[in-house]
Amino acid sequence: MTISDIQQKIKDSSARAVIENALKLADEKSEYHALLSLTAERALRRADDIDSGKIVGKLAGVPFVVKDNFLAFGAPTTAASKMLEDFNAPLQATAVEKLEAEGAICIGKSNLDAFAHGGSTENSAFRPTKNAVDRTKVAGGSSGGSAVITALDVVPFALGSDTGGSIRQPASFNGVVGVKPTYGAVSRYGVVAMASSTDTIGVFTQNIADAEVVMDIMAGQDERDMTTLPDFFEIQNDLKPNQKIGLISDFMTDDVDGDVREKINKYADKLRQNGHIIEEVKLPMAEYALAMYYIIVPAEICSNLARYDGIRYGLRAENAINLAEVYGKTRDEGFVTENKRRIMIGSFVLSSGFFDAYYLKAQKARTLLINEFNKLFTSYDVLIGPVTPTTAFGLGENTSDPIKMYLGDIMTVPTSLAGLPAISVPAGMDKTGLPVGVQLIGPMKSDAKLLSLAKSLEDK
Repeated sequence: MTISDIQQKIKDSSARAVIENALKLADEKSEYHALLSLTAERALRRADDIDSGKIVGKLAGVPFVVKDNFLAFGAPTTAASKMLEDFNAPLQATAVEKLEAEGAICIGKSNLDAFAHGGSTENSAFRPTKNAVDRTKVAGGSSGGSAVITALDVVPFALGSDTGGSIRQPASFNGVVGVKPTYGAVSRYGVVAMASSTDTIGVFTQNIADAEVVMDIMAGQDERDMTTLPDFFEIQNDLKPNQKIGLISDFMTDDVDGDVREKINKYADKLRQNGHIIEEVKLPMAEYALAMYYIIVPAEICSNLARYDGIRYGLRAENAINLAEVYGKTRDEGFVTENKRRIMIGSFVLSSGFFDAYYLKAQKARTLLINEFNKLFTSYDVLIGPVTPTTAFGLGENTSDPIKMYLGDIMTVPTSLAGLPAISVPAGMDKTGLPVGVQLIGPMKSDAKLLSLAKSLEDK
């Protein structure tokens, strides 16, 4: 159901009835493990306030879900980690506050890879989330729970964070729309940090129109987040005709599943039929983007996770006899294997003697990648390509091979490193019935134009 469908139901019945139904659906779909907690008591209280007229707004009574690395009231904020299992937030994320100011009602917190480290939601400290289409497959990650709960039609939209593909990949795997905005478009205040130079806040929806509504509300400057940009997001009612669109040939090689390539080419054909010009383009630095990402991001992760020391908040290990043991045992018990792996990589690349050889070199290469994108956007309005090389893989299939898991990000990390907006749009199903997503990429601040282009093809 879309946001407008929900709004009509509220008019026909009540906000409480809508929220009760959403909570009921969430319970009925619990076998997917998409949610870590429900915020039922607070949600129903807000629904009553909407029915009584105390709360009004553009989204009054519309239920939604937040990824459990967003600080939000009504349930613990765990980041799917034992480290924060019992942490109750003293404040709410700016994105959540903006949506609630317009009357939206958060009904629960969704599952993720612990601290958002992963691409399958199998790294959750509690349980893996199952794919919405095939429960033997992964949900994708790290925002897998939000993608699945949206695909299952429990809520019309759910929030996620995207650092290197964590919205776009699960959106593709579950057949929903996933929006990663321009870096700084939406405040990250109140969201557990992963990698501060690539973290972005976005949304999952069933259709483009709903994504436009939610992004319009969330976007804008926040004095508590110095990386935010002045509000530039404005829903586009007039689509620019005859756009010049580049199909990234580096993402259409034989290493990509044939079904995935076929769906992307069909989407390109639809763009042609609608009057747009499609040409193949090269992005040579994309070959090195994954190597850059897994140097730069672990370095930032290492720094951001240093605060979890068993002293100030969160888990504290028992039976520690000195301060060093408090630190060591707490971090050993609180972090999952993937968290530890990224901390170790980050510590290594930042260490004396290796900083110049790895971290500094990766940042220089990142600049070259950004320059390549900028050059392409002098000739092309939009770039397109697959979101991932494959459709959703089996649960447990890649858990013992982190390199294979990392390779799944190869088509999403370039845009994250460059800070560009990108969206994943459903492009059909492969021969086995699993969803395939197409990725639309634009220059900075072109978020609304990307959504407008995708909307023009949505029902065709």
